[in-house]
Amino acid sequence: MNNVLLVIPAFNNHKTLRAVTEKALRTGLNILVVNDGSTDGGPETLDGLPVSRLDFKVNRGKGAAILSAADWAESNGFTHIITLDADGQHNPEDTSRFVDLIKENPWTIIIGNRQFNNAVPFSSRFGRQFSNMWIWITTGWRVQDSQSGFRAYPVAALRQVNCRGRRYDFEVEILVRGVWAGLSIVYTDILVHYSDETKKASHFDPFQDNVRISRVYTWLVIRNFLPWPHKVLFNTDSKERLSILHPVRSFKLLIHESGSPKDMAFSSMLGIFMGTLPLISCHSIAIFFIATRLRLNRLVALSVSNICMPPFVPALALSVGYFIRHGRYLTEFNIQTLGYEAPQRLFEYLIGSLIVGPVLALFVGMIVYLLTMIYHNLRSSKGKDGHAG
Repeated sequence: MNNVLLVIPAFNNHKTLRAVTEKALRTGLNILVVNDGSTDGGPETLDGLPVSRLDFKVNRGKGAAILSAADWAESNGFTHIITLDADGQHNPEDTSRFVDLIKENPWTIIIGNRQFNNAVPFSSRFGRQFSNMWIWITTGWRVQDSQSGFRAYPVAALRQVNCRGRRYDFEVEILVRGVWAGLSIVYTDILVHYSDETKKASHFDPFQDNVRISRVYTWLVIRNFLPWPHKVLFNTDSKERLSILHPVRSFKLLIHESGSPKDMAFSSMLGIFMGTLPLISCHSIAIFFIATRLRLNRLVALSVSNICMPPFVPALALSVGYFIRHGRYLTEFNIQTLGYEAPQRLFEYLIGSLIVGPVLALFVGMIVYLLTMIYHNLRSSKGKDGHAG
């Protein structure tokens, strides 16, 4: 397809860039290499190859490279871009799968679903599952591999969807905001090649980039629950998503993910109990791990835990803990009681959460169990009536 541009963002990929580009040329697609401030001479290895180049003087990040490529693509008459990592883990021949899907789904973000083998570290597997879970919570889409860099984008989407991230956090943000804007998500299976060379060529920082991604997900979840609608830029079919503004619809979506009233109840109880504890910045990870070990529904537990977001449940736990320690409620809220005495308040928060958590979890679990039973009975009755009719 003459309207598809193959984009290779590159940063200090001296040992792999030329080989990747030579393989990419065999696809017959036009190629743009975005030199993201490389200092190792990697872009110079492309001399003599029939490819276009964008050169940044300093490193701006993968997201910035993709957005600049979209600007270049639009100026040169391309409607879609396919992004291919420069570290050698992707097979450029798989671009044919993306091209075929672009013809069928022009207003879609297409993701290459990496087929992991046992050699892939657990951290990579966990990171992908954890990211997929949050994509589902914020969009309602079941994405197979939200961290894959082998993708196809409509150029118009990259130009019109406003994302804050400019590094690896861009790749998760564009999925969520793209769906909010009306795009759909499709995936195609791809093989990946991991070796010592590809690992060295990767510039993903496990600490800084995960912090950026976590920050993006936090804001996206908060934004998804705010009372004003998302701006729809593209007239395509979009799926329903979880929203506190639509509790009945959201409850139905969660039931479809679980099905069993018992599983729904216990998953909800876990989410409430863990959400009540003062696990500052660690609630989601803790819930994910424990739900996995107990074989409970992680999505239900994570979603229901949002009930415990500040200020109400933490304030209740703190008040109960303070009363247990001092025999009276905390009535003075100032720099002394909440600032200098913060360690005491945190201890009281913990004590109170161990009381409030189980009680609130039991209460919510019973409600969820009853509502799930009613929902299943109603569906069963409608099914019988429809069959009888």
